[in-house]
Amino acid sequence: NLSIVKNKIEGKIHKILDSIKNKKTLNFHHSGHCGDIICSLPVIQELSKTHQCNLFINLNKEMPIPYYKHPAGKVFIDDRIYNLIEPLLKNQNYLNKVSVFKEEEIDIDLDLFREMPVNLNFNSCRWFFHITGVQVDLTEPYLKAQEHDQMKNKIILHRTFRYRNNFINYKFLSNFDDLFFIGLKNEYEDLKKDIKNLQFYDCKDYLDMANAIYSSKIFIGNSSVAFPIAEALKIPRLLEACPEFPIMQPSGKDAFDFYYQPHFEKLFNYLN
Repeated sequence: NLSIVKNKIEGKIHKILDSIKNKKTLNFHHSGHCGDIICSLPVIQELSKTHQCNLFINLNKEMPIPYYKHPAGKVFIDDRIYNLIEPLLKNQNYLNKVSVFKEEEIDIDLDLFREMPVNLNFNSCRWFFHITGVQVDLTEPYLKAQEHDQMKNKIILHRTFRYRNNFINYKFLSNFDDLFFIGLKNEYEDLKKDIKNLQFYDCKDYLDMANAIYSSKIFIGNSSVAFPIAEALKIPRLLEACPEFPIMQPSGKDAFDFYYQPHFEKLFNYLN
């Protein structure tokens, strides 16, 4: 690990620090996942206070390991997923430019966390602290969204097939009204087996998703793109914590995670 740091990481860290110190415009590069892109935004927002920040998204980078039922197949982010996240990113006024990466000169490669010889089982926003040396107050919002009339004061859920906690179930929510699922249709159909009165809202893109989450009464989800959006917006939220990979960690008011069923139900009742 020391050899990797000395030969592959340390020089890149020094170059990033030099760019932050000496440049007024910073070009950022990220290959996804979408949740990881959202988690890099606190650092970019902080640097935007003193720099013009451009974000370039690299498409179709192959994942080194398979992800069960990943929406982009074998790559981190494909054209379809990029078209979903681009409107949300372009809605953030601290991003001067958002575009597909086309060999632009990059100052800060946010993919560097995948090369660092450290255990990544900590708050994923902090991965990017250790790339840039910039530390941010994660209790403050770092995404902007607008009111969504249809989803105002609804209870919104999102549960992927990945990063599930098998200690819990959602059946008790059948006793409540105004429950809407956002995400993929097969994910919705799977959760509806437990929540009979669950309704489906088909988001047109991730900006529409962010607006729905921003307007909701409570958001409940596991680790995927929707929970990082809720976390960034700082709305009341519950995270289905993944025992094997706890990289999402809520920060701020009315933000909780749970491993066990009694705590899940208690925290939901508190927020409701």
